[in-house]
Amino acid sequence: MALDAGGDSLTVVQMAAGWDPAAERRWLPGKAKDIDLNASALLFAGDAIVDVVYHEQLTSQDGSVRLLGDNTTGEGEGDDEIITLDLTRISPRVTTVFFVVTCYTGQTFEKIEHAFCRVVDGRTNTEIARYDLSKIHAHTGFLAGKLVRTQEGWTFRSIDEEIQAEHPVEAVPQLAPFLA
Repeated sequence: MALDAGGDSLTVVQMAAGWDPAAERRWLPGKAKDIDLNASALLFAGDAIVDVVYHEQLTSQDGSVRLLGDNTTGEGEGDDEIITLDLTRISPRVTTVFFVVTCYTGQTFEKIEHAFCRVVDGRTNTEIARYDLSKIHAHTGFLAGKLVRTQEGWTFRSIDEEIQAEHPVEAVPQLAPFLA
């Protein structure tokens, strides 16, 4: 599925991830391991990775992609981590941006309550795609989709693929089949 902004090119996009803390943590403080999901954007020029935005690098080299904070517990309502992309400022060499969510603490998604990922047109605040990560079994990573630069502008393409990755670097080799 390919989507754009209703005939207009996408200019600002957000990818958000959200989840709830482990149930055991709420009832037995100090006894349960935190759940730390990580939203990331991996930027490619052709088939080569050129930049990544995630909890260890909050801003892309050109400043056009930003992670607005690293939530390490899932506490709070709604979106826990948000990445914003100003596609009008992104480096001209970038042709593809992948949206990935990984579980840094190693839990598989079915063990995480209310885990989700969504992609939003930041100009209209319209949700382009939404994924229920809690339905994923036996995987620690998720490839939501990708933004692709075309002659007409940027287009979002949903991928909806489970992967094994606790860190964005572990996801990189698994992205190759989706670069075409």
